[in-house]
Amino acid sequence: MSTQPKDQNDTVTLVEDLARAGRTAQRQLARMSSDDKAAGLRSAAQALRDDAETILAENEKDVSAGERNGLTGAMLDRLKLDKERLDAIASAVEAVAGLPDPVGDVIDQSTAPSGLGLSRVRIPIGMIGIIYESRPNVTADAAALCVRSGNAALLRGGSEAVHSNRAIHAAMVRGLEKAGVPGDVVQFMPTQDREAVGAMLKASGLIDMIVPRGGKSLVSRVQTEARVPVLAHLDGICHTYIHSAANPEMARDIALNAKMRRTGICGAMETLLIDADFPAAKDVVTNLLDKGCEIRGDERIRELDGRVGTATANDWDTEYLDAVLSVAMVDDLDAALDHIARHSSGHTDVIVTEDEAARDRFLNEVDSAIVMVNASSQFADGGEFGLGAEIGIATGRLHARGPVALEGLTTYKWQVRGTGQTR
Repeated sequence: MSTQPKDQNDTVTLVEDLARAGRTAQRQLARMSSDDKAAGLRSAAQALRDDAETILAENEKDVSAGERNGLTGAMLDRLKLDKERLDAIASAVEAVAGLPDPVGDVIDQSTAPSGLGLSRVRIPIGMIGIIYESRPNVTADAAALCVRSGNAALLRGGSEAVHSNRAIHAAMVRGLEKAGVPGDVVQFMPTQDREAVGAMLKASGLIDMIVPRGGKSLVSRVQTEARVPVLAHLDGICHTYIHSAANPEMARDIALNAKMRRTGICGAMETLLIDADFPAAKDVVTNLLDKGCEIRGDERIRELDGRVGTATANDWDTEYLDAVLSVAMVDDLDAALDHIARHSSGHTDVIVTEDEAARDRFLNEVDSAIVMVNASSQFADGGEFGLGAEIGIATGRLHARGPVALEGLTTYKWQVRGTGQTR
């Protein structure tokens, strides 16, 4: 089982001990075959199913505490597990096990003028710290992705899900060890002390990359304090633009799903833009209101339905994560693109249209990690993209962008083969 730190009261020592144990296990993992890693994950998935009763009982403790502490409905939805969700978590681990192993892939190769053979080969990043809130599924997803890509993981979950996370981690470690994978390759922070996060952020040389998954305050803190490379996004301010040439029924259905399927995920639509020449704007707005969505609109949107509230300047830059939506009417595609350029967080933006020219301009000109045509932004998910699971969605421009899965958890090294050359 996981190595215990020498000094439980010293947060820095705790983090260093866990990271060192993880790095040692990662070197052992690097010697294992792709099939061995896959077998370990399948065993971990089975352990999650075997421990379902325990995991769900621990999750109930977290949900009850969250209700007492006044967590929002969206936060409670992220937190709550049932048999179906737990089985989906186990299935996601199995899906990761079945994905092609990126480690060892040759990205490209060539021969230099000197005759040296040059290859770039994918390798694991090493020791990855994941700091997250509320979502117990991240414990399993992050662990599975790290193991499959040959990395070690140091997990620090939020206090809201502490019982669930510990139970999921314990089951996965048992499953991995049963299949011969070192359990220390997936470490879980045993304390909820906020100083542990600070110690992780400063553990340069022991932790190779930090991935934060949580609210704006958490991600901002990580990006401000980290002395370790960070892979993150701040907000999911996702837009859907209904173009004048959109199919009315399609537009109505996409808008409703993008907002209301699950309001608390980062791919949920937060702003709806409706072209002034779209003929069914009232139908789209009324349908959302009738399904329980609060709408805050500009003047032209408010004229469509008396239930629409007034949008303030702040609303266009707000990630509600709730059944609240900002809606604006725009004059044309150019106005929509301008609005998105000003207010999008670079996560996911969507156009609904039957016009090919408008489609192509939107795809080319919107500078977000994910740009969609005629689909709900709720598809912004690693599993839906065929990646098995995701460790997060990155909105930066370096290393990885969009859903980060196995390939995003690798780097590369140069392998150089000579025949006695000297310089």
